[in-house]
Amino acid sequence: MRYRKLGTTGLEVSEIGFGGEWMDGTPEEALAVVRAADEVGVNILDCWMPDPTRRSNLGDALAALGAGARERWVIQGHLGSTWQNGQYVRTRDLSQVEPAFEDLLERFHTDYMDLGMIHYVDSPAEYEEATTGPFMGYVRELYAEGTVRHIGLSTHNPQIARRAALNPEIEMILFSVNPAFDMMPATENLDDYFGEVGEQSARDGMTPERAELYALCEETGTGITVMKGFMGGRLFDASQSPFGVALTPVQCIEYALTRPAVASIMIGFSASEHVAEAVVYETASPEERDYAHVLAGAPRHAYLGQCTYCGHCAPCPKGIDIASVNKFFDLATMYDEVPDSLREHYRALGATAEACVACRACEARCPFGVKIAEKMAAAAALFE
Repeated sequence: MRYRKLGTTGLEVSEIGFGGEWMDGTPEEALAVVRAADEVGVNILDCWMPDPTRRSNLGDALAALGAGARERWVIQGHLGSTWQNGQYVRTRDLSQVEPAFEDLLERFHTDYMDLGMIHYVDSPAEYEEATTGPFMGYVRELYAEGTVRHIGLSTHNPQIARRAALNPEIEMILFSVNPAFDMMPATENLDDYFGEVGEQSARDGMTPERAELYALCEETGTGITVMKGFMGGRLFDASQSPFGVALTPVQCIEYALTRPAVASIMIGFSASEHVAEAVVYETASPEERDYAHVLAGAPRHAYLGQCTYCGHCAPCPKGIDIASVNKFFDLATMYDEVPDSLREHYRALGATAEACVACRACEARCPFGVKIAEKMAAAAALFE
């Protein structure tokens, strides 16, 4: 298993993470899944679910792994996800939030959460409510006493994610990432992603706000963990995919993990064999990971001319990491003046855009027809 740093948290998390929402079966089934994940090196778990069954199944399974298991695992525990009268309720009401979070700690047999997630914020009004007033006061209190080691936020909306990335108190975000969602404009309605709007967006191209968000998170050190990386399985079925072609789980994982600032993708396991199927990614060949040529040949797509940082342009005869140069260039164009910190990141690449001799060998390999030599010239001028 490969591990990545989760932004400025300093936490080392496995590329393949564990989304625990399917752990509503028996305790024995949950233990089998958790044990299988632990054995292959998965070490990050997202628990947004408020119901007692899932929480107890996961918490008891981690405890059953024995001494040291809690310290090995990084847990994303959500604040604002509550269980009321047998139902999930999202709320900022502290009379519900506090006992729900205390219940989470108790069922996980722990006195802290590595990542205290401000749960599911998709509108500006929700963001204001969640990051100001009594709710945020409670989050700060938990952080100050060490009950929450780092503060995160979960959202599907890139505009809200951008606000979080600019908020120095929020170190990471749980965000929905896949090639279809990256075509979608910001919305407060998650259902928009799965209907006709989503299919039309596959023709319109990646929204600039998404590309800018990933670049911004890279710049601010805001780590990203990924949810909905498979678009609910729709990307595996050509008849349901907005692109009109099927992708594989390995290709979807590769897409998510090649976005700037992404550290881990949360995958929903419901059986131990699902863990093995997911970690196949770790030993997959470049051909098996290749999402770019699949999307480039899709009947409905609009990635033409856009760098997706897939890396097919390599190798460069001058040793330029073209994908990274493009990432820093895309970020730099967001500012009136290039920040000094960004210049340092760019210079640290070693071979930079200035080394480009416009041989255009890379352009022949790019599935999306990006005019790479022109981008290198523009980057060289911007960072001079």
